[in-house]
Amino acid sequence: MKTKSDLPWSQIEKAAHTVRGLPSATKNDVLMKLATELEGHQKDILAGNALDLARLPAKSNSAFRDRLFLNATRINEMAKSLRFVASLPDPVGEVVEQKTLPNGLLVRRVRSPLGVLFLIFESRPNVITEAFALAFKAGNFALLRGGSESSHTAKVLYRLLNSVTQKAFGEIGCYAIENYDRDLVKALLKRSDLIDVTIPRGGEKLIQFVQKHATMPIIKNDRGLCHAYIDASANLTMGLEIVMNGKVQRPAVCNSLETVLIHESVAVPFLESLAVRAGPENLTLVADPKALRILKKQKACKILTATQKSFSTEYLDLFLNCRIVPDLKTALDHIAQYGSKHSETIVTETEAHARQFQAQIDCAAVYWNASTRFTDGFQLGLGGEMGISTQKLHVRGPVGLRELTSVRWIIDGTGQIR
Repeated sequence: MKTKSDLPWSQIEKAAHTVRGLPSATKNDVLMKLATELEGHQKDILAGNALDLARLPAKSNSAFRDRLFLNATRINEMAKSLRFVASLPDPVGEVVEQKTLPNGLLVRRVRSPLGVLFLIFESRPNVITEAFALAFKAGNFALLRGGSESSHTAKVLYRLLNSVTQKAFGEIGCYAIENYDRDLVKALLKRSDLIDVTIPRGGEKLIQFVQKHATMPIIKNDRGLCHAYIDASANLTMGLEIVMNGKVQRPAVCNSLETVLIHESVAVPFLESLAVRAGPENLTLVADPKALRILKKQKACKILTATQKSFSTEYLDLFLNCRIVPDLKTALDHIAQYGSKHSETIVTETEAHARQFQAQIDCAAVYWNASTRFTDGFQLGLGGEMGISTQKLHVRGPVGLRELTSVRWIIDGTGQIR
């Protein structure tokens, strides 16, 4: 009797076995050819994307639409990412440690693929090629299940992807799950006999759903609720640029800022400058009582009163919480209470404060005088990412090639027995 979790498992297992053993040259050639195919089929991809965008409800917020939206520039970035991954060293077979034991055994710890990965993501179609490239280069086979919102775009991308892999080595390079029934996802999360690792990439509800039902290990890419702290000794011009970049450059992503904490000694000049910059960007400042007293004199931007819930909200939109604090300790305490362990930054000219901040903040990426927007696999030289892991075991931060492998033991002997 068939179950809802039935996929063509014999085909998937055969393809996974093939992908695991592919030489680096073949994997790189596939990625380079796929990049060329993306560029050559821009019209097809954009036509599919236009259909997806047209289906969005009129009330959909700008952040959601931005995650779904593709244009020529973004497709070129997808192709660039594929070529960059192709240029990176293949982690499979990398010797992490090697030694000869007193009994003559040659012992090596070597990177190897994780196996079959089940990636569940939401509306961003660029995730398809990025996730495939990383999984494939690391010798893994990916089951990709995106959101129904991007189904037309995804169909074009899946067709290009598997056309390239079948021409290169006679197998599909990944399996696209185009059934969007959540019950299917729930059933697949019980298949630890066939799936080695599940990677959810999306909102809080998706993460909680996967945590509740998965019977295999997961790499959790949780929400981002990122902070910037403007210290008493901060270069305020620098701080303003870092905050604006962190919030408005692309507000719909997990490494964007949601809260700025400002030392009380620099609150007036910083908030006055922030209000002036916020207006043209249509950025609403959500202010605590002290910040509100400063900002209410400004007419340059929209201002709302912050509540306790405000500081727990991942807006992914053009809203920024503002709180004035008396010292670094209060900023650290605030982040410990409200942060999501994703990315945090301090702007200061006092190195001791920067090092204290970096030591005490418990998160995947901690910055001094830089934007949280750099928490990104491509920006950090990984070629892309499966997501930003906020957990602590196996991987923390951007999930790149090495993070999609595990280390096993390879032992050479000459007849030794114990």
